[in-house]
Amino acid sequence: MLSKLLPFLTWFQLVNFNTLKADFLAGLTGAVIVLPQGVAFAAIAGLPPEYGLYTAMVTPIIAALFGSSFHLISGPTTAISIVVFSAISHHAQPGTPEFVSLVLTLTFLAGVYQLVFGLARLGSLVNFVSHTVIIGFTAGAAILIATSQIKHVVGVPVPNGESFIQIWSYIIRQLGDINGYVFGIAITTLIVAVLAKRFWPRSPNLLLGMIAGSVLCYVLEGASHGVTLVGEIPAHLPPLSMPDFSLSVIRQLAPEAFAVALLGLIEAVSISRSIAAKSHQRIDASQEFVGQGLSNIVGSFVSSYAGSGSFSRSGINYASGAKTPLSAIFAAVSLMLIVILIAPLMAYLPIAAMGGIILVVAYQLVDFPHIKKILRVSKSETSILLVTFCATLFLDLEFAIYMGVFLSLIIFLSRTSMPNIVTLAPDPESINRQLKNVVRQPLTQCPQLKIIRIDMSVYFGSINHVQAKLHEITDKHGAVHILLIGHSINFIDIAGGEMLIHEAGRLKRKGGGLYFCGMKSKVGEFMSKGDFIKEIGRENFFDTKDNAIRIITSRLDHNICQQCTAKVFKECDALSKRDG
Repeated sequence: MLSKLLPFLTWFQLVNFNTLKADFLAGLTGAVIVLPQGVAFAAIAGLPPEYGLYTAMVTPIIAALFGSSFHLISGPTTAISIVVFSAISHHAQPGTPEFVSLVLTLTFLAGVYQLVFGLARLGSLVNFVSHTVIIGFTAGAAILIATSQIKHVVGVPVPNGESFIQIWSYIIRQLGDINGYVFGIAITTLIVAVLAKRFWPRSPNLLLGMIAGSVLCYVLEGASHGVTLVGEIPAHLPPLSMPDFSLSVIRQLAPEAFAVALLGLIEAVSISRSIAAKSHQRIDASQEFVGQGLSNIVGSFVSSYAGSGSFSRSGINYASGAKTPLSAIFAAVSLMLIVILIAPLMAYLPIAAMGGIILVVAYQLVDFPHIKKILRVSKSETSILLVTFCATLFLDLEFAIYMGVFLSLIIFLSRTSMPNIVTLAPDPESINRQLKNVVRQPLTQCPQLKIIRIDMSVYFGSINHVQAKLHEITDKHGAVHILLIGHSINFIDIAGGEMLIHEAGRLKRKGGGLYFCGMKSKVGEFMSKGDFIKEIGRENFFDTKDNAIRIITSRLDHNICQQCTAKVFKECDALSKRDG
């Protein structure tokens, strides 16, 4: 129980000198990486740049202590940042004290949602959300992020809060007014960042790009040519803050907070599991929910906005040799020291350079290999991808998340509502006449006894499909004896059990029966506890295929057997001789 409440007590036992050294080096690398990212993400969220750094100082520590992943690095992310901006920019002017207050309230509410989900052990719900939703949403968000920064890259004014199409219409109408100094600084920053990544993969390429842009701005005296500077960032640790807990504000932000919470959880758990597949660590999704929830709740009182797991920083953390969650704590502490030392230098950072950096980040967000595979392989996943992508571009972001999740659930339910039902027949050439799929291998079937296998679950969503198949066997093929091989049935609910009782009665009235063989123990226990076995008849349930066929063939119409030349079962010869 104590390890559930304080999970860090478990992994803290693994700490030794070697892990401390590895975690410290990985944490230092992470601190250098997150410095330019934090500033850029805060700009995307519509917040002063220091808030991105505050979030990168507070969120990773709490998430590392109370989460389950050894390598996940939480903090500000692009997807969460743009949802925060989208949610709050409708209520307040970005960058204002009112905007910041609402963001803190949004962060607190999102954390409460996540904590409740975690305490309720709802981590498995993430499994029902297609990863394609995140890919589509992230690709759309990347384009929105790039669009929001174009005005800083070309140096033309665009009103805040405009839609995707309106922003581009403003830009196109003002192409002749592009500021060459602003554009040159942004492009230089972008090129240096890309080339550094290309030729020096382990370098802090974003930081190098920002330095190059700042130096160019200083040399060209950009400030006197219309280049706007970020201004000095406070060189201190995150100050205490207080979200707005007025009832009207909570009601106003509760729906948006739910979307932020949902996206954050999906993002964090997906990244945790992705890295755990390499590190061979077992992830507790519900505990990860708790860690994310507490990090956002605590962060809202320490000038931090909503955060989640970062794929880039988590991947770098793992690649840098991190051994325990202490690496995330070292990264946060190292960032605190770095900010205190270099914060005054941020005054010389041009916003155009930040725009160039954000364009690089936006491009890296688009998962081109996965998108190509989805478009090539799956029509249903393609529909999820396109709907989520388009909704992200043209609708409210929180609605886009809901739409993508809702569509993925509909497709999931649609798939489970039509389980694959395979018709089987004995293969006379195999040992013990193994049952094989008649579609893959044409085999002679018994005209009176049909054998089927249901490859999924029999529940309220699939009973119509299963029932239609049973009727088809009777009406089309004339068979009134049906043996259901149950080892592929994962579960049966009450509606499914009642349907099977009804079908067993129907076949019995026609002189046949519905039989079951090889059911999983849990399914059998449910059927027994609900008296479904009693209603259908215990004599219709068998442990083995051979025993089932031996008993069922004795119940067939032997007059038909005498005229039959199929001889599907080994019992057929015995029946013919006995009746003869």
